[in-house]
Amino acid sequence: MVALGGLFTIGVAVIPAIIWLVFFLREDLHPEPRRLLVVTFCFGALVSIPVLGMQVLFQNLVEFTVRNLVVLVFGLAFIEEFFKFFAVFFSVRGEPAFDEPLDAMIYLIVAALGFATVENLFIAGGIFKIWNIGSSVALSLNTMLLRLVGATLLHALTAGLIGYFWAKGIQAARLTENAAAGKKERRRFIVLGIWIATVVHAIFNILVFRFQDVSLLYPSLFLAGIAFFVLQDFEKLKSNKQV
Repeated sequence: MVALGGLFTIGVAVIPAIIWLVFFLREDLHPEPRRLLVVTFCFGALVSIPVLGMQVLFQNLVEFTVRNLVVLVFGLAFIEEFFKFFAVFFSVRGEPAFDEPLDAMIYLIVAALGFATVENLFIAGGIFKIWNIGSSVALSLNTMLLRLVGATLLHALTAGLIGYFWAKGIQAARLTENAAAGKKERRRFIVLGIWIATVVHAIFNILVFRFQDVSLLYPSLFLAGIAFFVLQDFEKLKSNKQV
C-alpha cells in the first residue's frame, strides 16, 4: 500500500512537467543538446530547495512586520522567478549551444519545469498521509489535473516570459556599440522580464486564493491568456536567427 502510494506521488509530481516539457520543446526549431537540457532541468530542480527556505524566512518576516497579503504574495513570487532565472543563467552561460533567441525561452521553461517537479513532490506527498487507497487515488488524480493546468503551467509560462525578455535584451545589447551600455541594456530587459513574470505569478496566486472555493475558471482563463502571449513570443523569436 505504501509503495503504491509512493508511485502515485511520483506520478502526480512528474507527469504534468513531462507533458509540458514535450509540448514546449516542440517549439524549438533546432533542438538543444540533451545533456544541456538535463543539466538545466536539474539546476531548476535543485534551486527549489534553497528557494523554499528563503520563502519560509520571508513569510515569517512579513507576518512579523507588515502582515500584508499582497506583499507576501508578490514577494514569494519574486523569489521563485528570480532564482529560476539564476539557475538557467549559470547552467547555460558560455555554452555554444545557446546561440538563438528562442534558446532563452526554452532553457528557462526547462528549468522552471524542474523547479515545478520538486514543488509537486512536496505537495503530492501530503496526499498520502492517510493510506485509504480509494480516496487517495481520486484525490491524486484531481491534484494532478490542478497541477497540470495550474501551477506547473504557470511556472513554464512565467519562465517563458523571462526568457523572451532576456532574448530581447541580448539582441538589444548586440546592436549597442558600447560594451558597458550593451550590458546595461541586457540587464534592463532581464529585470523587466522578472518583474512581469512576478506580477503574472502573483495575480494567478491571488485568483486561486480568491476563487478556490468557488471555481477555478478564473485562474484557468487567466493562464490561457498568458499562454497565448507566450506562444506569440515564441513565434516572434522564431523569425530571428542568432542571439
